[in-house]
Amino acid sequence: MVKSYSATYVKSSGENREMNFIRLNDLPETFLNGKIKGTGKERDLNEGQEVVWDLDNSGFRVFNWKTVVGEATTTDRELKLGA
Repeated sequence: MVKSYSATYVKSSGENREMNFIRLNDLPETFLNGKIKGTGKERDLNEGQEVVWDLDNSGFRVFNWKTVVGEATTTDRELKLGA
């Protein structure tokens, strides 16, 4: 089981976006190893931004904690490693 989050934040365009996601620290290493590609260079993010795994789009996205609308809710869920 992993902890997943559901929250709405304001995108840089001013639009609200609802996202269901898992923080990278909560993902199993075996899952991350199968998904991470590239040079291994860390991306420079603004304060409050975090790379997360988007459950609805099955990909990495940036979530902005500084523009959260309301509060994030958490749920424990089973993660399908093939997802």
